[in-house]
Amino acid sequence: MTVETDTSRLKSEMDEPGWEVDPDDEWGIAVITTVGRQLKLRREAVGMRAAEFGTVVGYGEDMVYKIEGGKRIPRQEYLDRADEVLEAGGLISAAWEDVKRVRYPKKVRELGKLEAKAVEIGVYECNIVAGLLQTPEHARVLMEARQPPYSPDDLERMVAARLARQSVFERDPAPSMHFVLEEAPLRRQVGGTMAWRQQLERLLEVGRLHNVTLQVMPTNTDAHPGLDGRIELLKFQDGTAVGRSDGAFNGRPITDPKQLRIVELRYGTIRAQALSPRESLAFIENLLGET
Repeated sequence: MTVETDTSRLKSEMDEPGWEVDPDDEWGIAVITTVGRQLKLRREAVGMRAAEFGTVVGYGEDMVYKIEGGKRIPRQEYLDRADEVLEAGGLISAAWEDVKRVRYPKKVRELGKLEAKAVEIGVYECNIVAGLLQTPEHARVLMEARQPPYSPDDLERMVAARLARQSVFERDPAPSMHFVLEEAPLRRQVGGTMAWRQQLERLLEVGRLHNVTLQVMPTNTDAHPGLDGRIELLKFQDGTAVGRSDGAFNGRPITDPKQLRIVELRYGTIRAQALSPRESLAFIENLLGET
């Protein structure tokens, strides 16, 4: 089988950096390895060499070997093109349903799973708008500022992962959600005036939901327990909970009742010192009115 293609345009790791399998992600490794093995078996079954197959689907030979070897996470378009070339009748394309569940980093997936099960979510953020509240543009600009920078591919992957967590707002029954945000990041015009206004409008929209309490911690206030970092509390139907505080227990997730009480005390103190929900929404409305 001979295929005429401009091989100079074949995608390589320079074109699609990232999408690598986390070596500590056992489930992700198992899924990607299985998909890669099936791709290889089907390619060999039709008698195509890796280089020839790569030329047809638009990828370099090295990328084909890495995907088949479970070292790289295939993109949806790769699977769709492979399904077409190998005449798999949709079986390869269908693998995307499994791949998309592990395409996000393990840490993000685990956090999303916890948030999806929680009946109560409490978050205090000191330096940024909480991820669950970010608009796509706001999230993208924040991640673009990261050093060392994400590759373009990883950037889109991380933005998509963050936005996927926001499906928690669509749950039924809805969880009880509490957010405390510092004034300073609300005034920072991330992404320019228009993007900043859209972010403030998003905060107003979410803050008016019946299951959400949104509070602002004014800069002109006394010291409080959140000055040393972010706090998150997740409570579940069975009475268990998970907490994390940047300023306590080395920032690691905790489940011990005694440690959780400390985090709850800190979070409760922060909420008590912040503006009331009504005052907070009025504060954000005033920020919008300043532009």
